[in-house]
Amino acid sequence: MSAQDAKTPVPTALPLKTIGDIRAALRSGHGFPGDRESFDADLQRALEASSETDPNAVATVIVDYRGRIRLHQGPGFDIAVQEGIDLAARLKQEEQGR
Repeated sequence: MSAQDAKTPVPTALPLKTIGDIRAALRSGHGFPGDRESFDADLQRALEASSETDPNAVATVIVDYRGRIRLHQGPGFDIAVQEGIDLAARLKQEEQGR
């Protein structure tokens, strides 16, 4: 076994080419807490706000959620979240100690 084989495999990116792909990824637990529930509501609001000739609001929602899913897939994401939680707890403790 070579050193390259011993490395942790990099997860392959989820296919996020359709709204169905985004929904499936959110149902699988990718994205941030609450994203699965809020995606359809945000998409509905964007559809209502956009015109037939200007679908930018819809595109913005899709790009936003694709980005959230990609962030969640990123290496080190869980570590970064835990570091943020630890920092917030430490700051809260310091504030209470004053």
